[in-house]
Amino acid sequence: MRFRNSVKINWISVAASFLLVAVVGVVVLLFEFYTDDIYYKTRDFNYFLIFTLWFLFVINYFVLEFLFSFYSRNQIRRITNILPEDIIHDYDTDLGFKELGEKMHEMNQRNAEMDLMKEMEDYRKEYIGNVSHELKTPLFSIQGYIETLRDGGVEDLNVRDKYLERIDKSVERLLNIVKDLDMINRFEAGQIELKFSTFDINHLIQEVFDLLEMEAERQSMTMQLQTTQSQLFVFADKQRISQVLINLISNAVKYANREEAQIIVSTREGMKSIHISVEDNGMGIKPENLPRIFERFYRVESSRNRKEGGSGLGLAIVKHIMEAHKQMISVESVYLSGTKFKFKLAKSSLEKMKKMKANFIE
Repeated sequence: MRFRNSVKINWISVAASFLLVAVVGVVVLLFEFYTDDIYYKTRDFNYFLIFTLWFLFVINYFVLEFLFSFYSRNQIRRITNILPEDIIHDYDTDLGFKELGEKMHEMNQRNAEMDLMKEMEDYRKEYIGNVSHELKTPLFSIQGYIETLRDGGVEDLNVRDKYLERIDKSVERLLNIVKDLDMINRFEAGQIELKFSTFDINHLIQEVFDLLEMEAERQSMTMQLQTTQSQLFVFADKQRISQVLINLISNAVKYANREEAQIIVSTREGMKSIHISVEDNGMGIKPENLPRIFERFYRVESSRNRKEGGSGLGLAIVKHIMEAHKQMISVESVYLSGTKFKFKLAKSSLEKMKKMKANFIE
């Protein structure tokens, strides 16, 4: 509290002084009550007592204020001696605990901003390095094939056809990287509009199984759909959800790396959503890699992933598609045992009508 913006009252000192005066007053009153001396019962003594107690209150208040001020200045001086010079300046000679707290908060905020900037700079360097590597690999391959053809390889039809086919694959990989990057950037900028429709998620999963059947057979992998109902209708962008399923299932197929490998896609009905999971019994992901698997170009096993020819953007795209649907995707994994991705999709009004109809019949 301030009077005319100049005098500050320390209510702790006021309370302590009042308590002292009250104790002294009670003692004097008790003494006055039990004594037989008439003087202590006169009006003059009462006036003297009131004046004395008031004087004691004022003196005690200023003594406490002096002690508090002296102690706080010593403590503040000790703290400021260990703070950086750019936080405490020479003209800050009258700092209080409140001002010191504000400067400490300012320092912590500045350190947090610096840490964030350093983290963003590290991420930028890593991102640029990953992009350059992903583009450099197919470009160098194309350059090598072209130089071989120029040096006379074009005369040999077998060599020419083989190298042209490899150039075509390298160009396709470049195009896929550019397309995936463009898609992520458009998602982040909000430039991609989802085309919502009602469709059977179980039927879409079966279509993805048919699409990846030959690849799964080459890996001796089985794919299975486990569901609580033959039909489960969701309200989402069918093309984008198909892309999510293809990315998740094809990743599981590529990196099965064991005998009797299998993928189990499960669907079940919740209160407001359809719950979907994609689980495999592959090699799994190490715990330290789990928090970063949805980052652009992040690879759990770099050499194996690049050998497979992926862009390293599949899971990043999956994450952005789910966020565009106002949903989240989570991952659970036990290294050398398998991985499980889980996400939800909004239940369609058709699914809700079917449930209401079933309840009505019952």
